[in-house]
Amino acid sequence: MDKKILLVDDAAFMRMLIKDTLTKNGYTGILEAADGSIACEVYAAEKPDLVIMDITMPNMTGIDALKKIKEGDPMAKVVMCSAMGQEAMVVEAIKLGALDFIVKPFKADRILQTVKKVLG
Repeated sequence: MDKKILLVDDAAFMRMLIKDTLTKNGYTGILEAADGSIACEVYAAEKPDLVIMDITMPNMTGIDALKKIKEGDPMAKVVMCSAMGQEAMVVEAIKLGALDFIVKPFKADRILQTVKKVLG
């Protein structure tokens, strides 16, 4: 599948977990960013089909990166990730245009279900 998916998380092992799940299921165009500001740069340069982004990160949060990405591309497809207990931020992200959210710790089938739903 030639869809570009940008994984944004300050924890490298989290990116690895998601990347692993996606590549095992045929997704090959995986891009990575370690924080929101890098995510915005990568998004502008690469125009990925989907962004899977953590909410809590240093330098620029997922919420701020979501705002910036949506300003530049209102059609951007962004799915947020959060740990339990961040419901207020998840609600804000959905209001700002996030399509869905995945709760950590991730379950592989939940990631795939969300990616398939968003990318069709």
